[in-house]
Amino acid sequence: MNIIESLQWRYATKKFDPNKKISSTQLQTLKEAFNLTATSYGLQALNLVIVKNTDLREQLLEASFNQKQVIDASHLLVICYPINFDSNNVNEYFELVQQIRNTPEEVLKPFKDFLIHEFETKSTVDKNIYFTKQAYIALGNLLTTCAVEKIDACPMEGFIPSKYDEILGLTEKGLTSVLVLPVGFRAEDDFMAKEKKVRKPLSKTIIEL
Repeated sequence: MNIIESLQWRYATKKFDPNKKISSTQLQTLKEAFNLTATSYGLQALNLVIVKNTDLREQLLEASFNQKQVIDASHLLVICYPINFDSNNVNEYFELVQQIRNTPEEVLKPFKDFLIHEFETKSTVDKNIYFTKQAYIALGNLLTTCAVEKIDACPMEGFIPSKYDEILGLTEKGLTSVLVLPVGFRAEDDFMAKEKKVRKPLSKTIIEL
């Protein structure tokens, strides 16, 4: 399928087949797609937690408002951002730039100093808004990748992050959850699978100047 056909094929899967699992190759593709997501300043201030453990997912059900996708999907992807992000994280990024590109320190220093000041002066609220925007970019990239790979997915905001953080031990890892994406394969009796996609005509959404 071409990309438009793939996007026409995808929908927010309401019921997964618990007996069908994505392959290790498909999972690797999702990992690499997440890692290749465009991020502001290239900082990659996100982590992807992949939950395969069924016991953990059972514990997450109530914190997901009893949406069974978190249990029945092949894997549960949880997009997280750092609780604390400061000059150490910025320095770590620029060390990686130097390692990969051999860019001289004197070339990098003005931009590095700008970013250090940027994150030292941002309020916690502003940082969280910034990281959340990055998470949505990653979610969109994962959804498109799933569509191309013929993997079903259901983007979810309906969960309690604090409960996820507790159950998955994310706080101890310096992370907090922001978005959830169950992935797998649709059940044959998912009522949404045969529904027509509802979208406005291009004339209503596209403005050409």
